[in-house]
Amino acid sequence: MSVSAKPRRAARPLADLVDSCLGAALAKQGFAGADIVLSWPEIVGEALARRSRPVRIAWPRKPSERKVAGRHAPPPEPATLHVRVESAFALELQHLAPIVIERVNAYFGWACVGRLRLEQGPVRRGAALTKAARPPSPEAVAAAEQIVADVADEGLRAALARLGAAVIDRERGARTKT
Repeated sequence: MSVSAKPRRAARPLADLVDSCLGAALAKQGFAGADIVLSWPEIVGEALARRSRPVRIAWPRKPSERKVAGRHAPPPEPATLHVRVESAFALELQHLAPIVIERVNAYFGWACVGRLRLEQGPVRRGAALTKAARPPSPEAVAAAEQIVADVADEGLRAALARLGAAVIDRERGARTKT
């Protein structure tokens, strides 16, 4: 066997290769920021969510990957969150921008958003904000409590009973509609 004299490059993590290949395609499909859109009322509260909607997150371009001997890579620069807001509420949201940024960053657990960019215009109201979930029927609650009666932890048992009642009620409702 002959050993090649050609120098080999160090192995690169697969995540680096996948990010460069699929990052743009996934971002165009909305996978990069779906959490913020779905959880907007949780993040900013119902009052702000009724008057505003996140449109997109614009990430700064990645700096060229320079390797500094013995140093960690610098943290990524924070993104700009584009928010559509009703024109009458834009000034108030502009004053609340630091609080909104803080809440978004707290939700994600790191400083991912550095600034807000407000786009004034009508805000489309989603069905999730206008339609409140109805409480489960007493029969569903009783059935769920019976199922989780053996769970020792009281908090866990209560949470499982609420979840089970909602699932049982939804399944029974789906059966009666068909």
